[in-house]
Parts: sequence; structure tokens; C-alpha cells
Amino acid sequence: MALTPDDVVTKQFQHVRFKDGFDPDEVDDFLDEIVIEWRKALEENVELKAKLAAYESGAAPEAAAPAAPAATEAPAPVAEVPAEPAPTGSATATAGIIELAQRLHDEHVAEGEAKRNALIAEAETEVARIRTEAEAKQREESARLERERNTLEARITELRNFERDYRSQLRGYIEGQLRELDEKSASTDSTPVSAIGL
Repeated sequence: MALTPDDVVTKQFQHVRFKDGFDPDEVDDFLDEIVIEWRKALEENVELKAKLAAYESGAAPEAAAPAAPAATEAPAPVAEVPAEPAPTGSATATAGIIELAQRLHDEHVAEGEAKRNALIAEAETEVARIRTEAEAKQREESARLERERNTLEARITELRNFERDYRSQLRGYIEGQLRELDEKSASTDSTPVSAIGL
């Protein structure tokens, strides 16, 4: 793949859930592509330098044969013009790619950190909301249970009073019945048998 600076600028990485930043494998693959292209550029640079050196060493004797003054002037500009732009252009392109990659890396890291901070803030807000709701529910439940306990205690007191009153009334009733029974028994004992009709 022929990699251009525009490819580096427009490269989009997939976001990964539950992690900060981008998919490390995808970033590594893309950086591998950059390294391959960079190495190709360096190899091409070395080849061009070798060709230039061969050209300069081969061109000097040929130019010296026709005329000495022309040979001195002609190779110098040829040697300077191709020699300087090729390394400079390649080095500039390589430096530009590295700079773009670094800038993209920094932007992605900053974006990842911003998203991480936003997610943490959102989670903390959610935790605070849930905690507040839980505390409110606990207070409501405690108040409801307290009211229910008071109601049950009042009902228990009421039932105990009812039981005490009922026992009192029952005891009074039974004692009254026993007294009546005793009175009837005593009056029956004092009545003569002839009055009964036997």
C-alpha cells in the first residue's frame, strides 16, 4: 500500500468499549504500515544517493574529454541540484509523517482522556443519584415501619385491656353465678321435706 501523508491524516480508528482510547491492534497495524512505507522511502533514498554517486563519478570523465572548462561547470550544478532536493524532500516527508502521526496520537489520547473523564463524571453523578434515592427510600421505609410498629403496639395495648376487662367481667359473672347457686342450695336445705311435697 502506498502511504501518503493524507492517509495518515484521514485514518480513522475504531473506538473500543470499556477501554480508554482506540483498539491497540488497529493502531499497531497502522503504525506498522507507516514503518514499512518509511523504510521504503529510506531505501529509495539510499538507492538514489548511490545512483547519484555513480552518475557523478561516471559523468566527470565524460565531461572532461570534450572541454575542460565545460566539465568543471556542468557537473557541479547537476551534482548539487539532485543531491539536495531528494534527501531533503524525503526527510521532510518522513518528518511530516512522523509529526502527523504524533499529532494524531496526541489528539486521540486527549480525546480518550476527555471521554474517560466524562464517563467517570457521569458515573459519579449516577452513583450520587442512586445513593440519594436509596437513602430517601430507606427513610420512607423506616418511617412506615415505625408507624406500623406504633399501630401494632397500640393494638396490643388495646387487646390487653380488653382481655383484662373480659377476665374481670367473666370472674364477676362466675362469682355471681356461684353465689346464686350457694343461695339456692342454702334455701333448699332449710325448706322441710313436707313443703317440697314428698
